[in-house]
Amino acid sequence: MKDSLVTIFGGGGFLGRQVAQALMARGARVRIAQRDLATAVKVKPLGALGQTQFVAADIRKPETVVRAIVGSHAVINLVGILAGDFEAFHHQGAANVAQAAATANVQALVHVSAIGADAESPSAYGRSKAAGEAAVKAAFPGATIIRPSIIFGPEDQFLNRFADLIRSAPVIPVISGATKFQPVYVADVADAIANAVAQPDVHGGKTYEVAGPQILSMKEINAWIARAIGRHQPMIDVPGGMASLLAMLPGGPITRDQLAMLGRDNVAAPDAEGLAALGVAPTPMGAVADKWMVRYRKHGRFAGRISA
Repeated sequence: MKDSLVTIFGGGGFLGRQVAQALMARGARVRIAQRDLATAVKVKPLGALGQTQFVAADIRKPETVVRAIVGSHAVINLVGILAGDFEAFHHQGAANVAQAAATANVQALVHVSAIGADAESPSAYGRSKAAGEAAVKAAFPGATIIRPSIIFGPEDQFLNRFADLIRSAPVIPVISGATKFQPVYVADVADAIANAVAQPDVHGGKTYEVAGPQILSMKEINAWIARAIGRHQPMIDVPGGMASLLAMLPGGPITRDQLAMLGRDNVAAPDAEGLAALGVAPTPMGAVADKWMVRYRKHGRFAGRISA
């Protein structure tokens, strides 16, 4: 992998920066392809001189995708949205990347989808992810599909979002409290992706469901966060009807599609290959999250570590 050029679509984001760092640690050069390059500047100091390149690209526009891939040995597509035009980004955008990668004869393509990708999903998000996977496989049969569960890390919109709410709310409202998740550490996902890129002959053409070592319900996750930041408010389950009303509010805490997604568990299938098959040992939340959960405690880092 040393000196190989890997183009990362969405490489300036939360997961992208970790993937770029994992690749550069292995000696690769990375090209960050992103609509807004201002968000990608954090990648530059992560590698050595000359290891990073930047190019403006929008996966909805095939000509920009083709330009971004020129000269690449491998391509990674991390682009995903939680609200908006899922079809444009998750399906057609993914197809554009795969078709351009195939035309350019790159050695490896890794496409990041999601656990819950299903043509019969109740959510448009899940259906669009499934459509994207199908388009990628059709255009580039040797692509590696990575399906993560909910990803956590220092800059996530998962643990941090709930921690911010819990530290200030008099009670902890929980929507879809019984729904199960298998949170996976961002650095583990990044290493899995980097390993897949490095060994397309081993991992190409396969689908992996990458998840952490713990299966927790939404209610258990909120309770874990509360303990980790030293909060003890009562926890209340939000009834389904009330959750539906909240999902209808403009700018509400949850969208209707996200509520539909919460109707299904987000855990790896029992027979699915995962992190172990990609050479990565899963990291428990409790082993690393204290590093950034500390800022949500009443006295910050002076509060001491909370057993969780």
